[in-house]
Amino acid sequence: MADVLSQSQIDALLKSMGSGGGDDVKEEKTEKVVQKEKAATEEVKYSKYDFYSPRKFTKDKMKILTSVFENYARIITSQINGVFRVMTDITVMEVQERRYYEYVNSLNENDAVTLVEAEIQDYTKNLVPLMIYVSPSLVITLVDHMLGGADEVIKVKPGYRYSDVEIALYRRILSYLIQALKDGFANYISMEFKARRIEDNPSMMQDVGLDETVAIIHLNVDLAGVASEKIRICMPGTLLEAIFQIIDSRKHLARGYAYEDNRETILDNIRESMLPVTGQLGTIALDLSDIYHLKEGDVIDMSKPKDQDVKLFIGRQAWFTGKMGIYKKNVAVRINQRLYDEESEEEELEIAASE
Repeated sequence: MADVLSQSQIDALLKSMGSGGGDDVKEEKTEKVVQKEKAATEEVKYSKYDFYSPRKFTKDKMKILTSVFENYARIITSQINGVFRVMTDITVMEVQERRYYEYVNSLNENDAVTLVEAEIQDYTKNLVPLMIYVSPSLVITLVDHMLGGADEVIKVKPGYRYSDVEIALYRRILSYLIQALKDGFANYISMEFKARRIEDNPSMMQDVGLDETVAIIHLNVDLAGVASEKIRICMPGTLLEAIFQIIDSRKHLARGYAYEDNRETILDNIRESMLPVTGQLGTIALDLSDIYHLKEGDVIDMSKPKDQDVKLFIGRQAWFTGKMGIYKKNVAVRINQRLYDEESEEEELEIAASE
């Protein structure tokens, strides 16, 4: 016999059909709703932009600077690993356009900052020096290795003040970092760098205004996976403007050369190029034994009359035919015909005949 459903069971069945499924469907719907609510409540993070101080350099300019310091990071990594026998991995963390006070505020009162003069080839104006800061723990670790210390990383407190001996060794360490800057910029511009002085109190430096635009480059130094130290470089906006101006001018010159003057330059070079010219009366094949037994006065039959035209070869290509003779007591060839024209005429005749 068929089971008879009660009224309450019928109502529950109709309700489940109206809701679109059972408990599993309800759970899936509730999970989707929760995920959507979470996605809606999550705040999208955007980088803050100060409209009172707009950016002076485009993204393309900052990409060039990033490429420069990525190359620079690879160079100093190999130098530090080879000279100081320390396993390091130096990478570029960020290259950003900021205000100078942000760079100064990130330093402690006793931090040592090196001012580096930059000189651009064929540029006569004075340039504001750039600044390099190396974290004290990295400097002391390298100093310890220079003096024959063990393979360990030395940590010092922030604001560590160097002694006179450490300052002398600090200058030598910075000399490697400064010399590598030239190679870092070498793909874009020819520059020279040299240390001007070491500033013990960064807040007292007056070379750059606090609100002036600068580029701050953060390099992360991984010391054998044990510690992470920092190298911070500050490039003033006036220095960057001079660098990008010269790079842009050279791009324009290269573009003009490539699209306007390149054809004439190539043709001029071709016109002035030297090509060997060879006169050939004929060719003949001889056995090696015949060549071996040749003597002075022997005659080689070329199977051609002596007055027949000779071919003139330019390189390996036959271009002309002419008569051999003498001009001002020198053997000469008078050109009678151009083989290129003859071949082209024959091809035209063959095409006309086939049509």
